[in-house]
Amino acid sequence: MRQPAAFSLPLYDCAVAVVADPSTLVHTCLGALRGTTEGGVRVWRGIPYAEQPVGERRFRAPTPLAPWSGVREAVEHGPVPPQGRSFVGGGRDDPKIRDEACLTLTIWAPDSADGGPLPVMVWIPGGAFVYGAGQLQLYNGSRLAANGDVVVVNLTYRLGVFGGFELGDLGEGFADNLCLRDQIAALHWIQDNIAAFGGDPQRVTIFGESAGATSVLALLASPAAAGLFARAIAQSPALPLIADRATRSRRAHEFVDLVGAHPATFSVLPQRVLRRAAGELQRRSAETTPTLAYGLTHGVDLLPRHPIDAARTGQVNAVPLIIGTNTHEASMFAWSKPPMLPTTVAGIDDYFTRAAPDARTRVLAGYPDYPRRRALIAVGSDVMFGAPTWAFADAYSTHALTHLYRFDHTTWTLRMLGLGATHGSEIVHVQHSYGSYLGRKLHPLGRHVPPSVGKRMQRTWLNFATGVAMADWPRYDADERRTRVIRSNRDVTVNDPDGVRREAWAGIY
Repeated sequence: MRQPAAFSLPLYDCAVAVVADPSTLVHTCLGALRGTTEGGVRVWRGIPYAEQPVGERRFRAPTPLAPWSGVREAVEHGPVPPQGRSFVGGGRDDPKIRDEACLTLTIWAPDSADGGPLPVMVWIPGGAFVYGAGQLQLYNGSRLAANGDVVVVNLTYRLGVFGGFELGDLGEGFADNLCLRDQIAALHWIQDNIAAFGGDPQRVTIFGESAGATSVLALLASPAAAGLFARAIAQSPALPLIADRATRSRRAHEFVDLVGAHPATFSVLPQRVLRRAAGELQRRSAETTPTLAYGLTHGVDLLPRHPIDAARTGQVNAVPLIIGTNTHEASMFAWSKPPMLPTTVAGIDDYFTRAAPDARTRVLAGYPDYPRRRALIAVGSDVMFGAPTWAFADAYSTHALTHLYRFDHTTWTLRMLGLGATHGSEIVHVQHSYGSYLGRKLHPLGRHVPPSVGKRMQRTWLNFATGVAMADWPRYDADERRTRVIRSNRDVTVNDPDGVRREAWAGIY
């Protein structure tokens, strides 16, 4: 078992002076930053954590940031990574500028920290490695900071063809797993600088949803991330977004053919040329293979093993973990019917033909009401989220404290749409971002009367991050599989609540 050893060597060699003054002027290793105060919470925006990946650095690993003189203003958000429109970032308060110079952090801290350095919670946003950014209002960390007396850090990393598309095998100038490398660079920055904001670098919890949760599990399996965090939370990880190096290499060379130019020119080609080619490969891969074109790569130094295999062999950064999924993960995707998340009879047949032809009959026997709609949604949910999460939890729980949950709560708005506890619907409850664009859609009254499920869920996440013992949430193991089922009015502990479906998928992941 790989234990979190002494913290990895920092990218910046300095000692940070902790500023006792509750103002927003802080002194980091690299220079002074000045933020602002909003609602009793100090906030710093647009903080760069590495040199921006532009020009010759476009496809290279992140490099340490050069120091600056004077005071750098940290009031405005940096740009979000280049991406298409998404309903997650549809609010008026969400940044509209998109640019490759996107490696920035947002930090929230309580206005005073009289009790010494505070626990740190680092949010890794999701979006299938194609969409998202830490600056989106859905992920606003101010309520976490205020309610939990913690320092919250949201990070933004490269996405799409510039970070979530694997080109590492193209040779000089192309590093693998750029989005994961960005996240590790941000965690190094946090180790070196978070004390200036009142945070404790030895009490860092990483947490994320969807691709962000997938990244959390990859960080647990990456030797390069050892010692950079002490706890982890993975909300609805999508482990099929991680593919082997050979698969990614084939697609990288297909990409070169589609672009029709030598890789040496990629650093200067227009964004639209590269994004169009990557999008076409995403479409092809979704229709013909078990994995998508965007995602992480295992079989390389940064991520030697798939996280499930790493957990089974004990090659993990063994820290306490919360992990779970939502009851109706795939319901939202049923509208668009993506091949990689099958929610129709034809889509499910096609999936098993591509991924596990001998397992179709056995797996579908675990869904007695198949092919009714709720069974179709359940199969799609388990393909991408449920089955790999159960497999990871079984393996990881033998090495570290693990808590498993299933989020059942739904709102009248989601019930009217026939979605139930769909993918991502738990985020507003963890963050208390009821005032965001999506938060207002899900819980119109949440800004004024936060629902009890949100109060319970946020407090549980905060207790976990601050090290408070959770006596009412038993640890998970592969014998009893005790799971917290999060409901609207109260939570209950159930042994193996999805046991029939879990057993149906045994051995596939």
